[in-house]
Amino acid sequence: MRGIMTSDALVDALVRSTFQVAGVLTRIGARHDLSFTQLRVLGLLRDRRPRMTELARFLGLDKSTMSGLIDRAERRGLVVRDRNPEDRRAVDVVITPAGRELAEQVYDEIRSALEPVTDRLGPEHHDRLAELLDAAHGFAGLPPDGPEVRGPRRASS
Repeated sequence: MRGIMTSDALVDALVRSTFQVAGVLTRIGARHDLSFTQLRVLGLLRDRRPRMTELARFLGLDKSTMSGLIDRAERRGLVVRDRNPEDRRAVDVVITPAGRELAEQVYDEIRSALEPVTDRLGPEHHDRLAELLDAAHGFAGLPPDGPEVRGPRRASS
């Protein structure tokens, strides 16, 4: 019985945390006229060059929805489509300098918005929480870090 209660408490805590973080992301994204999914795309593209199909699969979107999402980001100058250098039939999605600048600005705002939560934990718990969250990633059968990384990976801030 104790295992079930602990499991329920854990699930509840994960769900509450997810809702809180999603709320922060949605609010900050809206300030920049970005949907939650557009925000996810920019975050993923900061350090990788995925194929359209990989990005769609990771985000759980069908091909036409992914195309529309990338079309809108292209019109804003945030991303471009580029032929994959290894497979000319495949199309990669690449962040532009303007997209990278916006992604970094949004990331800084997210970090600031989450500071009250992380500060309450104290520095001694930061690394441990990051380790635990990293260990939990990839549970939905998807790569834990997103689409495959191509080219040099940028260090995360």
